[in-house]
Amino acid sequence: MSKKNKPDARGFVFSTNPDFSFEENNEKVETVTPKLQKLRIRLDTKHRAGKAVTLITGYIGTEEDLEILGKQLKNYCGSGGAVKEGEMIVQGDHRDKVLQWLLKNGYTLSKKI
Repeated sequence: MSKKNKPDARGFVFSTNPDFSFEENNEKVETVTPKLQKLRIRLDTKHRAGKAVTLITGYIGTEEDLEILGKQLKNYCGSGGAVKEGEMIVQGDHRDKVLQWLLKNGYTLSKKI
């Protein structure tokens, strides 16, 4: 497959313009310190067959750091979950536990909504 036919971040697959080239997205995202992170914790059941999950949003940083934080939260709560699309999902209603862990580890601007 030529470079001309590979999709980019905006979903373009190909172009009929022979001079078209995809713009490379080489932005470096740096992780903000825990003290400045404004994380929001809420209970969510949407599209989950009525099962409750704790949803943590608002993280600013690299995907790797988000994965690490998500793993630490799931481990602390003793439950499963996932990290998708910039959100951390912990199975079950663990809002209080998650908030307690975040505040203890320097995420002082975090709050339940």
